Amino acid sequence: MPARDLAIGFDADDTLWRNEDLFASMHARFGALLARYHDAATVERELLATELRNLAPYGYGVKSFTLSAIETAIHLSSGKISADEIQYLIDLGRAMLAHPVELIDGAADTLAQLAAAGGFRLLVITKGDLLDQQGKLARSGLAERFHHVEILADKHAPAYADVLRRHAIAPENFLMVGNSLKSDILPVLALGGAAVHVPYHLLWTHERTEERPPTGGRFYELKTLRDLPAVVREWAGTTRK
Repeated sequence: MPARDLAIGFDADDTLWRNEDLFASMHARFGALLARYHDAATVERELLATELRNLAPYGYGVKSFTLSAIETAIHLSSGKISADEIQYLIDLGRAMLAHPVELIDGAADTLAQLAAAGGFRLLVITKGDLLDQQGKLARSGLAERFHHVEILADKHAPAYADVLRRHAIAPENFLMVGNSLKSDILPVLALGGAAVHVPYHLLWTHERTEERPPTGGRFYELKTLRDLPAVVREWAGTTRK
């Protein structure tokens, strides 16, 4: 099997660069803003409910989160939230969008090694706001490493199947790398691909799942991206047999 038939997909947020840390900071500030109306647990519960309800019309990302935060603030304050406080939330969201990209340890080195090795098509497969994700990739300094970039509305088995079909990649020749079992690992394994889970210390509640990947040699779990090249060599050697 020619090496060029093999492809490796990378999630972006909290796999290549830090992302959830920004949201954690925003949550803390949001909770402090609404502390005079409700306790922290109530604020978090209502914000999550609003976010999940708004996924269909708004999608994922900072803009969706900011709109949900404003909506939640109006609801929990019974409309008493001030225009200045709403502006404060808008400014926090804008600051998140402009925040410098902070690469995950080992991301740049790992991609450089894989690119130097040759024989693999490297893809970014992420979800979220198109402009935000494009901007982060451009600022990351990693864009030139990738042959293709896919920014999806959501990440599930049919979405991955569409990506593989567009790029003429057979599922058995595809390896996905990401921090979310729900979005990056389980859908790809369901299609017959392989997947590498590199957990991040923070994970949004919506991305959590009790389902565990099936065993069978197509699932790997690492502590750091720096260990990925060795796994890729193992996977490629098995796939090419």
